[in-house]
Amino acid sequence: MLSRFFKLRENNTTVSRELQAGLTTFAAMAYVLAVNPSILSATGMDKPALVTITALSAATATILVALLTNYPLAFAPGMGINAMFAYSICGAMGTPWQEALGMVFCNGIVFFILSVTKVRMLIMQAIPYSMKIAITCGIGLFIAFIGLKNAGVIVPNPDTYVAAGNFASGPVALCLGGLMLTVILVAKRVPGAIVIGIIATTVAGAFVPGAVVDGKAVMVTHLDVAGARWLPVSPGPHFLKLTFGFLMDWGAFFKALPVILTLLIIAMFDNIGTLIGVAKRAGFLDKDGNLPRIGRVFAADSTAATLSALFGTSTVVSYVESASGVEAGGRTGLTSITVAVLMLLALFLTPLILCIPMAATAPALIIVGVFMLQSVVEIKMDDFITAAPAVLTIISIPLTSSIAEGIGIGMVSAVLLALFTGRARSITFVGYAIAVMFFLKFFHFPPFHQG
Repeated sequence: MLSRFFKLRENNTTVSRELQAGLTTFAAMAYVLAVNPSILSATGMDKPALVTITALSAATATILVALLTNYPLAFAPGMGINAMFAYSICGAMGTPWQEALGMVFCNGIVFFILSVTKVRMLIMQAIPYSMKIAITCGIGLFIAFIGLKNAGVIVPNPDTYVAAGNFASGPVALCLGGLMLTVILVAKRVPGAIVIGIIATTVAGAFVPGAVVDGKAVMVTHLDVAGARWLPVSPGPHFLKLTFGFLMDWGAFFKALPVILTLLIIAMFDNIGTLIGVAKRAGFLDKDGNLPRIGRVFAADSTAATLSALFGTSTVVSYVESASGVEAGGRTGLTSITVAVLMLLALFLTPLILCIPMAATAPALIIVGVFMLQSVVEIKMDDFITAAPAVLTIISIPLTSSIAEGIGIGMVSAVLLALFTGRARSITFVGYAIAVMFFLKFFHFPPFHQG
């Protein structure tokens, strides 16, 4: 039955190979179960509930894509987007998380509409390729910065803004040790290297003074001692709790509009980039470089983005770790179904997941940041007109603590350089429209600015 439904013979694979590939993908991306709640809890959201929400949203989206496309893709709340949600939308802008979820939902609806039309491709084409790479790199640098900050490796300084923390302190020493271990495991291509690094660092934290503060308390709170059972925590605190107050006021709406657009752009870039990368490795692209059933993929990933807000998390996107499953032989949606089932089973390990300290998740953030930064080699740095907007984007995202501001600075600079260097036609009409919107926002032109 599985062979017929997922067309295993046509894809030169077997049930056992698909199951192994699914296990490989899950091991490579399981860190999201610890890292996503750690990031989103900075908004005041309930961390135990976020573990359940992360697993449920990832499993639902992954199953949806598997059934609609039969591709070995895995989905989960996106790294980078969750940082924007927590530290930019809710943190810097002061938006309540309920309203932020409403923005994620609106982004998903627009994403779906654009996905079933040709507009999605027009927007993709409006952003210069170098800028697309720069956004990925900037987000990677931002994620790495957050990891270093969470563990205390870098701390605030009134004179230099940031400075090195106390490397002899428990959390910092634990983070640096975990980072070195994870780097070595990744370099040696050990399957599930990031997850192994998190587990090893968490265990080591029990022997490092001051590294784990409330691990035992969390265990006692969530362990049903009488029945010796660990039960998943209810997603109730955040499930269907999104609100849409920003749609009731013009000022709030125009303040939210650039945020929704930025969420849209990031989600599209994450999904398109991952899709093409995984498709190349799996040999799915035809001789012209096109992907069969791409319309179904667009419909599936945009639907998943909408569902993420309903569950109570930031946008769900395709994970580049899907490539690890492809390398292990995964070729069909059965690989994805395996990942989804393992995500759901992981819910019964919630007490253990909640015991993971920030010093153990910080190395995972830093490593993911390095992965995202590696694509910087695709930017033509020997062409100043191409390099300048890209570099401005990369450094602006972490230094402003805002992905939206970084993209805006990059797009405005790219458009100005194109206009004054005879390359005006290199930017599309949609690209100019995006730059104008950010320009008006930066210089507080009503109704693009409020307060």
